[in-house]
Amino acid sequence: MVISETVEAVDVGAPIGPGEAEESAFLAEQCQANPTPSAGIASAASEEQNFPLPPMDDLIQLIPAGTREIMDQLFRAKFITVRRMPVAAFKTQN
Repeated sequence: MVISETVEAVDVGAPIGPGEAEESAFLAEQCQANPTPSAGIASAASEEQNFPLPPMDDLIQLIPAGTREIMDQLFRAKFITVRRMPVAAFKTQN
């Protein structure tokens, strides 16, 4: 048994951290304190649709050369086209 000033008694090997109820309360508090900006994202996305998409070659050059090589080795990744994705295609945090 390990004894600490902040934790009364902890069995060796026992997980240390918040319990399920404490974690749920914390997450609920965080959601209330920081609401998801989904409305802001939707309006920003609609404004961005007026801008032209960058060329594929420019985007590929933003990826470091070493990373591109590894992606090619591991996944045989080939970049084909640039597309604008609708906001609905992305996950939202709940």
